[in-house]
Amino acid sequence: MALTHRSRPGTSMPLPRYRYPSDTSDLEWALLKALLPTPACQTPKGGAPGKWPRRRVVDAIRYITDNGAKWRALPADFGIPWRTVFGYFARWAKAGALKPILDQLRRRLRLRRQRCAWPVRVIVDSQSVKGAETVSNATRGYDANKHINGRKRHLLVDQDGLLVDLLVTPADVQDRDAARVLLTRLHAEHPEIVLVWADNGYGGEEFSTWAQDTLGITIKVVPRPKDAKGFVLLPKRWVVERSNSWTMRARRNARDYERLMSHAEAHIQWAFITLMSRRLARPRRQTEALPVSLAAL
Repeated sequence: MALTHRSRPGTSMPLPRYRYPSDTSDLEWALLKALLPTPACQTPKGGAPGKWPRRRVVDAIRYITDNGAKWRALPADFGIPWRTVFGYFARWAKAGALKPILDQLRRRLRLRRQRCAWPVRVIVDSQSVKGAETVSNATRGYDANKHINGRKRHLLVDQDGLLVDLLVTPADVQDRDAARVLLTRLHAEHPEIVLVWADNGYGGEEFSTWAQDTLGITIKVVPRPKDAKGFVLLPKRWVVERSNSWTMRARRNARDYERLMSHAEAHIQWAFITLMSRRLARPRRQTEALPVSLAAL
C-alpha cells in the first residue's frame, strides 16, 4: 500500500502519513469540525492562528483514548508534539466543550431513528475501575462491594445506550450520593427528563422521595431476581451495562490513569464521541430512510 508523505514544520524530512483505525473519516470530520470550540483567532479577544490542523489534533486525542497509550508515546508520524495535543485535550475538557458535542451527536442519532430529539427517560449505573499509581489518594477510594481500589464512574444513558451525562468519583462514594449531584445537574440542563431506571444501589424511600419532590424525577428500581445465579439479562438495565462495555473498548478507559477526575471523564466522552460520529457516518439502512408508517408496514 502506498504511503503519502508530509513534512514536519521546520524540517525538510518527510514523515509517513499512516492511517490508524481511530482516525476520523471525511464524513466524521465534516460532522465534528463545526462542533469544536471556536478558534481563539476568531473570537473577540483574538489570538494567533492555530499552528496545527485541528483534524490531526482530534485524531491524536482519539488515538490515545482508543489505544491506551501514554501521552509521551504519541506516534511521531502525527507530526504534532504530545504536549500540544495534551494541551488541547486539557483545555477542551476544562471548558466543558465535549458535552455540547455529545448532545448534538446524540440528538442527530435519535432523530435518525425516528425518536424524540431529547430523551425523557434514562438509565443510571455505576462502574468501579482500578486506579493506577498516578491516581492520588485524595481522588481514589475502596469499593468494598466490588473489592476495587480506584474510582467509580456513574453513567446516565438514554434508551439506546448513548451517553447523556457522567460523573467520576472515588470508588468509596455511594451510588445515591453521586446520583444526587448527577441528577441535580441533569435536571438543570434537561428538565424534560422525568424517569430514571436504576438498580438496587439507588433504591430507598428517602432517595426516591427526594428525587420526586425536588426534581420531579421518578426513580424506578429494576431488581435482580432473588433466586438468580450468575449473569441475568435485566430489563432496561442491560442497556447501561452495554454502555459500560463500550466505554471499556477504548483501552485508555480499561483502567483509570488520570491525575484529574475531569480528565477521566473526558476520555469517556471522547470514546462516545468516536462511537456516535462513526454511527452517523455510516450509510443509512433502508428502514431508517423510510417514513415511520411505511417502515412499520
